[in-house]
Amino acid sequence: MSTDKVKNLLIELGTEELPPKALQKLSQSFTAGIVNGLNKAGFDIDEFESFASPRRLAVLIRDVASSQPDREVERKGPSLKAAYDADGNPTKAVMGFARSCGVEVDALQQQETDKGVWLVFKATEKGQALSALIEDIINQSLSQLPIPKRMRWGSYDAEFVRPVHWLVLMHGDEVIDAEVLGLKSSAKTFGHRFHAPQAITLNSADEYQDKLLSEGFVIADFEQRKLSIEKQVVEAVEKLDAEAIIDETLLDEVTALNEWPVAVAGEFDEIFLDVPAEALIKTMQDNQKYFPVRDGNAKLKNYFITISNIESKSPGKVKQGNERVVRPRLADAKFFWEQDQKQPLESFNSALETVVFQKKLGTIADKTRRVTRLAESIAKQLGADTEYVSRAALLSKCDLMTDMVGEFASLQGVMGKRYAQKAGEADEVAAALDEQYMPRGASDDTASTMTGQILSISDKLDTLVGIFAIGQKPTGEKDPYALRRASLGILRTVIERRLDLDLKQLIAESAALLKDKVDASEAEAEVFDYMIERLRAYYIDRDVSTDVFDAVSALSPSRPLDFDQRIKAVTAFRKLAEAESLAAANKRVANILKKSAADSAASVDESLLSEDAEKTLYHSLTALSQTVEPMFESGDYENALSELSSLRDPVDAFFDSVMVMADDDAIKNNRIALLNSMNQLFLRAADLSRLHQS
Repeated sequence: MSTDKVKNLLIELGTEELPPKALQKLSQSFTAGIVNGLNKAGFDIDEFESFASPRRLAVLIRDVASSQPDREVERKGPSLKAAYDADGNPTKAVMGFARSCGVEVDALQQQETDKGVWLVFKATEKGQALSALIEDIINQSLSQLPIPKRMRWGSYDAEFVRPVHWLVLMHGDEVIDAEVLGLKSSAKTFGHRFHAPQAITLNSADEYQDKLLSEGFVIADFEQRKLSIEKQVVEAVEKLDAEAIIDETLLDEVTALNEWPVAVAGEFDEIFLDVPAEALIKTMQDNQKYFPVRDGNAKLKNYFITISNIESKSPGKVKQGNERVVRPRLADAKFFWEQDQKQPLESFNSALETVVFQKKLGTIADKTRRVTRLAESIAKQLGADTEYVSRAALLSKCDLMTDMVGEFASLQGVMGKRYAQKAGEADEVAAALDEQYMPRGASDDTASTMTGQILSISDKLDTLVGIFAIGQKPTGEKDPYALRRASLGILRTVIERRLDLDLKQLIAESAALLKDKVDASEAEAEVFDYMIERLRAYYIDRDVSTDVFDAVSALSPSRPLDFDQRIKAVTAFRKLAEAESLAAANKRVANILKKSAADSAASVDESLLSEDAEKTLYHSLTALSQTVEPMFESGDYENALSELSSLRDPVDAFFDSVMVMADDDAIKNNRIALLNSMNQLFLRAADLSRLHQS
């Protein structure tokens, strides 16, 4: 690449305040579009920095040449035979080719290939200037931004997520002339809307970040701004002898809302602390974008930290203003809390009769009745307290009709638990109302109480089977009922909480409970297969190799806990010195059995064993069977496979010296029966023939 005039390239688009929750994605996409566009155009891009604030998207790309590199162009024309007629005159084919290349026929070169001599056109194409290409690259990047709805403003034809006001486009100290979204490029940027509203002229692209900071009251780098906010919040709460609840999503949103962040501590009346902390935290975070404060025992305190986008000369007034604004929000939460308790939690069930869960599957009340019956069945299987389970299932969706959850939908379950505690329900019942939604995410814990575990499994399974039964299973990225998460939640709960449940049986029970709404029986196998695929993802995330998973899933175990024990056993088996040889032997045996027409149920006739190696293998198998059968029965697959590893030497000796496909059919079939008996023994744990050899 030419190093002629290699300089840093700055592109900044100034806008009205951008959507805070979308800012990072917009910035990443904008930068990626520019960098990819330059790379495709032949510019060698290594280092770049993104900048994003409420009023700007920018990227600084280091060491960009002023033009593309020159490139060698080669075009293949007709063969030498086809290029000239019998008299040696150029044919129409070669004249047309030369004309398309912009040269005369005699300027073409000859090139020898294994198929003969061909005419070719070779030339050096001069690289285009950066200034001629960059406008299209920027426009292309902007057109690909993840903007669901674009807007127009004034009399402009341009469309963008927000109105745009300025465009900086500089290569080193030179402004590149361009027009983007109706804006002419310049070296003028703008700082903070209030602290530095005048234009700031840049002398070079390299000044951008420092000049915005020193003259513009703008921390342009998103991550720097985020760190500044977090540091200020921590310092502010240290003065209160407390700690802040810093939610990462909120921190990102606040960073996207401010260009010059200043932390301000505020206070509210202690009377509001009578309201459950979750509700107060939610209203402060969601409605006010405040960071709540708690003491060293994780108990909420009557303080908050807000981030102002201005360095006020009267910080006390900023504090008072925020305290005045938050009070009615907290008062609403207090009102909802008190109002909801004026009737028993159970009484909200009647309102669920009119709330549709899914039109083909009925109301939420219908779903609650199904979940109750399924949960009671699971409780009996596990020996759990059926009274707790029945009560928790009955109350499970009541909080959906409360004013508090109506205002803050994400508090479903949490408020059910709080109202149940206040009403004197058993601790396990109250906890289960929250735990039914666990795990809420990949990093979230599963339910800790038995009642919560049963309710979580029942609720998720009813949704899963019902939605599959009406033909709305997830496709591609679309999963409106969060069935992937539900499947993984069920599997994680069963495995991690060591619940000995049969998945196929549970799916069948759930399908039967749906019979008055839909015939779900045909969806049972599909639901099971779907969940096993989720189980594959679960194990891959935990560094279990795919061939280990395939070795176990080949047997289609329907009890996830049993599946997990087999996975652990095969994983341990693979580490043994004998594993590779026995896996190869199992593969060889599987191939022999597949091709054989012998009776797979035939037993070994000891009198037909003639070779020492087959006798040794037979006696080893007979002895080992008695040892490992009780282990397999109890699910101790790891020790069983460890015992079976001692078969390596007799199996190797068998294959080294015994001809399985003997001419005598009786001997051949007896040897196949011997191999089959070995195969069946290993298959009590997994299909080891599916393990890859290293």
